[in-house]
Amino acid sequence: MPEQTFFITGANSGLGFAIARAALDAGHRVIGAVRSETARASLLERLPDARVVLCDVTAFDRIPAIVAQAEEDHGPVDVLINNAGYGHEGILEESPLEEMRHQFDVNVFGAVAVAKAFLPRFRERRRGFIVNVTSMGGLITMPGIAYYCGSKFALQGISEVMRAEMAPFGVHVTALCPGSFRTDWAGRSMVRTERSIADYDALFDPIRAARHEKDGRQLGDPAKLAAAVLQLVASDAPPPQLLLGSDALRLVRERLSRLEREIADWEDLTRATDG
Repeated sequence: MPEQTFFITGANSGLGFAIARAALDAGHRVIGAVRSETARASLLERLPDARVVLCDVTAFDRIPAIVAQAEEDHGPVDVLINNAGYGHEGILEESPLEEMRHQFDVNVFGAVAVAKAFLPRFRERRRGFIVNVTSMGGLITMPGIAYYCGSKFALQGISEVMRAEMAPFGVHVTALCPGSFRTDWAGRSMVRTERSIADYDALFDPIRAARHEKDGRQLGDPAKLAAAVLQLVASDAPPPQLLLGSDALRLVRERLSRLEREIADWEDLTRATDG
């Protein structure tokens, strides 16, 4: 793959950092978007060849100017890795709506705002690649992460529409759907709602305990994900979505099988509404 310029949100940690490092190692240019001066210093210390810009993805009105300045300073961007996001854990009844609003501001509205800043540039150049990092949680659900799954389902659907709208202009869009990887997603980066309703203890306490126990020992290797992303970006015919991780593969296949059975079981009633 020829040298390209990557714009990566959330580049200072987790999967964003792994992709940034892999892209630099492969000879690409990386513009890493981070939220704070502290994060900027940390990223430059570890990846001194990266170009770093301050970009809070929830500052929606400021994003177009940040993107314009980044391209003016560093040249046209070829690949957007829309990675910034975080996890929220909490029983739906217990979790304040304000926590849902912030989850969607970052994971959905922030990702869309960054993508929209690049869409006219990619369209006019008739090339570009947008990788929206969703999750296996954008295709399946689990108790206790309703706000997170909701945000990723939303970004999954938006990504498919974005792909269809941009295809005539030679712009690729893929939703990246990782399973469990060894990042801080389930650790310090996760926002957890305080428990308050004992009726949910039997359902949720084992789930929360298992997530704590597995943190740092997940199957997924971020470096291998980053290598897969570079292979994806080099493809001339990338898929609408790409699952990464054997756990994601297993759980999504199980969900599709259940969905097929549910559709078949209720097909007569489904058809009864015609006419």
